[in-house]
Amino acid sequence: MAKQKEAKQSWFKRHKVLTVILALVVIGILASALGGGDGSKGKSSNTAKADTATVAKVGEAARDGRFEFTVKSVECGKTVVGDNPYLTKTAQGQYCLLNVSVKNIGDKAQTLFSSNQKLLNAQGQEYSADDTATIYAAPSGASWLNDINPGNSVDGTIVFDLPKDQTPASAELHDSALSGGVKVNL
Repeated sequence: MAKQKEAKQSWFKRHKVLTVILALVVIGILASALGGGDGSKGKSSNTAKADTATVAKVGEAARDGRFEFTVKSVECGKTVVGDNPYLTKTAQGQYCLLNVSVKNIGDKAQTLFSSNQKLLNAQGQEYSADDTATIYAAPSGASWLNDINPGNSVDGTIVFDLPKDQTPASAELHDSALSGGVKVNL
């Protein structure tokens, strides 16, 4: 009887955590879509789209709106992320971990959302971030949801789930859901 009660409490605790995480992700997406932007005043949408053509390499700084991204490394081939037995996730294919540093170069706070970031293969297929895996890989939350004040920066890992036979060729990084983004060749 005690084991059943413990298992039931564990189940509720795990699902409560996932519900809170899901709610935060939804709020973050809405806030990013409504309050985001590229941080430049008077820029036309053509100019914002032109920023996507900017290409950087691993280790080089690349700017989009209020953020300066530096991809430190990308590591693929992981099948599971998370250290806590209740907070682990298994990949459908393989996890690719994008290690980044993000600095706010703007004049006001901006929120970093892992869900705004993408990996692309050589054929241009887009892979979105796995927010739950990102949370489990780094429970402190630095890379999946973080308000960054001007001049401050965060380091973190964003997790993507790619098929086992795919290799990421580039990352497309955004300061908000509506920004033009910047491309980083991996």
